[in-house]
Amino acid sequence: MKTLSRHLRKEVVGATLLVLLAFIALFAFFDFLGELDQVGQGGYKLKHALIFVALTIPSRAYEIMPIAVLIGALYALTQLARHSELTVMRAAGVSTLRMLGSLLRVGLIFVVVTFALGEYIAPPLERVAQKWRLRSTNASAPQELRTGVWLRDGNRFINVGKAQPDAALENIKVYELDDAYHVRSISFAERGEYAGDGNWLVSNVVQTRLLGDRTEVESFAQMPVRSSLTPNMFSVGMVTPERMAIGSLYQYVQHLQENRQRTGRYEVAYWKKLIYPFAALVMIGLALPFCLGSQRAGNVSARVMLGVMLGMGFYLLNGLSSNLGVINGWPALPTAAAPSLLFLALAIFMLRAVERR
Repeated sequence: MKTLSRHLRKEVVGATLLVLLAFIALFAFFDFLGELDQVGQGGYKLKHALIFVALTIPSRAYEIMPIAVLIGALYALTQLARHSELTVMRAAGVSTLRMLGSLLRVGLIFVVVTFALGEYIAPPLERVAQKWRLRSTNASAPQELRTGVWLRDGNRFINVGKAQPDAALENIKVYELDDAYHVRSISFAERGEYAGDGNWLVSNVVQTRLLGDRTEVESFAQMPVRSSLTPNMFSVGMVTPERMAIGSLYQYVQHLQENRQRTGRYEVAYWKKLIYPFAALVMIGLALPFCLGSQRAGNVSARVMLGVMLGMGFYLLNGLSSNLGVINGWPALPTAAAPSLLFLALAIFMLRAVERR
């Protein structure tokens, strides 16, 4: 059985890596075409576009990994069936469940790789890519509103005009309220820099305190501020939730919940990041019954095309489920898990159908 497992691992891993490289090249090409519209704006040159696309490749690899696993497994198993190797395995007493177990152990390799890409490799490189583009175009971080980015920190409402790529903030307005939601003070600062451990240092501050029947205005060259906000929260618009790390998503969801703000999109993205790596197991399990159905026919091109269609269907359904869940306010966990559970049910149904034959 160990020999069989090694053989299956070699074939499936090799085919999957080839498919993954082909998809990465295709998506990178389309991403590069999308960047050409920016070339020539604010000093953004062709080399900047190439580096930006290269930095986003791990994010693309993470997104298309389950599709590559499905197509790669289909191709590898179809080739084995075409050369009657699956027939020999079945004749030697290898049951469908034992073969599935061997394939799932191979799938665990892709689960680990997918998780590592989505948690440790893609998110930091995605932030570097966005900062690289901002520096190249001499722009500031994307803004959610024309008036800047708004965040809540307890009884303070903070408006940031610009979040620079180096994590510095510019044109800061802070509205502090009392427990009765009356404005207690309004502060304006030209710049803010994060000093670590929840400490900010803001400069050129003008603070107006509202004291009932009078106001007091005071200026500070520099002023330390304690806050639960971090630079990542202010620059959250630079990276989409689906490309953030699990830790960053959890921290931001907690912050939104503490401040009684909507968390729908970020909760769905958080659960999806936890569940998505295991889609590789579902896909590799789905590939097996297609190749056990008619082992001698072995129409490689037809089965690979079927794999492409199923993979793209999963990719589209994954995005559709997330968007519908956020729009309709569906629970985050079922919304994130629905596509994988649907394809898991399809795999189980097809495996049982093959066993009954």
